[in-house]
Amino acid sequence: MYVRITEFADEWTREMQITEKVMNALTNESLSQIIAPERRTLGQLAWHLVESLHYMTHCGLAFDEPDNDAKEANIADLIAREYSRISRALLNAVQTQWDDHRLHDTIEMMGEPWANGASLHFTLMHQAHHRGQMTVLMRQAGLRVPEVYGPTYESWLEQGAEPLT
Repeated sequence: MYVRITEFADEWTREMQITEKVMNALTNESLSQIIAPERRTLGQLAWHLVESLHYMTHCGLAFDEPDNDAKEANIADLIAREYSRISRALLNAVQTQWDDHRLHDTIEMMGEPWANGASLHFTLMHQAHHRGQMTVLMRQAGLRVPEVYGPTYESWLEQGAEPLT
């Protein structure tokens, strides 16, 4: 749980930049890559990351909602731009509408009392969870996966190192 706005802002900014790299690596063709029949596609997962940020309005934050035209267009570049816009709007809302004391306020989420600071932490972890799913699907779609928390197989090769297997 976050207890200081600056802690969240610093970590969110780093994680947002990683997610932007993943989003920017998507292609229109890759958006249809499926996990399994009747499950989300890569494009649906990417859009879910955009949409899910707006759940934080349930905690009392006010910021723009995602543009459903971008969702309907199913164009990788639009999804990536919409992620950048909404993730920055969330950050701005936290920094301008809350102070450190508001992070301790609680609301009911999933039938339990959650502090706002815990909701922010969940939002960040939720992004990381789905970003991981996306990188697997990106590989299956033949895309080069950007470095997330360290070098990729391709990065190791380009550095002349033996990739870890």
